[in-house]
Amino acid sequence: MIKVAVVGYGLSANIFHLPFILYSQQYQLVAISSSQVQSVHQQFPMIDAYENAEQMIRECDADLIVITSPNDSHYALAKLALEYKRHLLIEKPITSTSEQALALAQLAQQHSLVLSVYHNRRWDGDFLTLKRVIESGKLGKIKVLQSNFDRFRPEVRARWREKPGEGTGILYDLGSHLLDQALCLFGAPLSLTGNCKMLRENSQTVDYFQVTLHYTHLEVVLQSSPFAANPNTRFQLQGTKGSYIKYGLDPQEEQLITGVSPLAPAFGVEPPANYGIEYISDELGQHCESKKLETITGCYAEFYSQLAYAISSGLTVPVSAIDGAKVVRLIELAMLSSEQGRTVDVDLTDFSHIKLLEKHA
Repeated sequence: MIKVAVVGYGLSANIFHLPFILYSQQYQLVAISSSQVQSVHQQFPMIDAYENAEQMIRECDADLIVITSPNDSHYALAKLALEYKRHLLIEKPITSTSEQALALAQLAQQHSLVLSVYHNRRWDGDFLTLKRVIESGKLGKIKVLQSNFDRFRPEVRARWREKPGEGTGILYDLGSHLLDQALCLFGAPLSLTGNCKMLRENSQTVDYFQVTLHYTHLEVVLQSSPFAANPNTRFQLQGTKGSYIKYGLDPQEEQLITGVSPLAPAFGVEPPANYGIEYISDELGQHCESKKLETITGCYAEFYSQLAYAISSGLTVPVSAIDGAKVVRLIELAMLSSEQGRTVDVDLTDFSHIKLLEKHA
């Protein structure tokens, strides 16, 4: 079993990481670092609890460190973990800057260690379904994708993500997922246009964004708003032979919040009312038939399963550090585009000289 130590004991750790570590036969939780040491002891009396993350990284006997702390702490903690020869999983975004992410990728390579980023929404059921629709070719050549992750949160909350600082704001939070999914589907764009705003009263960091990725014959529009009281329009995919539209969000996050076990038969299963609709034109292009498409079952557990095999068997990591670095670079460019009010070119060739170690010695 892979011994795991987790940095942080907040929502990210408790909802998105600990359930999969605890329910998997491939992992053993051995330590957590948190200011809530008493709470950790009460829930996990058999593991070590540390107030200081650096001390835990240096002293614990974990094979894998999972970092779920605020974004501005990722780089320093990850660097320390790699220097102490620990395999590493970092909650997205990997770091606050792409330069930091590339430095970590190089360090992991030098020490022959696994380094992965938790872009878990590659395993959202609706994204897996969208990917299958594109690969099927039924919609013809894809011309437009609109991907939204909207919420109704009109009031600013007292959370680190909504305070000014490195790596805060909704673009680093939800935007990381949308950008990673776009890169998975279509690769790097030629250019992008960013519109990143603070729209809520008393907002101190970006709470709304619209980022358009420009490809040769394709436009990808990514958006998040805090004022969407209506059901989320998750995907609108348009091609030369038809389209696909999907409402609602993947159920896994809500299920984890309400305590549903990842081992439950209904985990990740979307109700039929939320299935997407596919519209396919006839041969003359004059009429479109509509059909509901069953959503593929989401499976965040698959990420942790692939990570275990990467560590134990030298297989490919589920999400590479270079993938994480590319996402952060697009965030940086989107912010630059928004600040300067212009479309900016995208050049990710800086990442090509680093060949990320996908398996350890």
